[in-house]
Amino acid sequence: MDERRNLGRDIVLYTAARVALVAVVAGVLLWFDLPLLVSLAIALVVGFPLGLLLFRGLNARVTAGLAERGADRDAERDRLRAELRGDRG
Repeated sequence: MDERRNLGRDIVLYTAARVALVAVVAGVLLWFDLPLLVSLAIALVVGFPLGLLLFRGLNARVTAGLAERGADRDAERDRLRAELRGDRG
């Protein structure tokens, strides 16, 4: 259960960090008197790929947690299917 709690925390942190990065880039562009929509568009195009580089460790933790959770779900689904077939063991 601790892993799932950490995964949820990591997803929230990663999402917040990437959104904050986009906000910072947009803020800098607004400071240079670019229009709001143009600043947001450029910030999205620049900020999200930049977030992949800057937050690489957090991204790796989120990816590993999601892969582990997917593997757990696959194992549980296989167990349930075997039980429905009447397999023992």
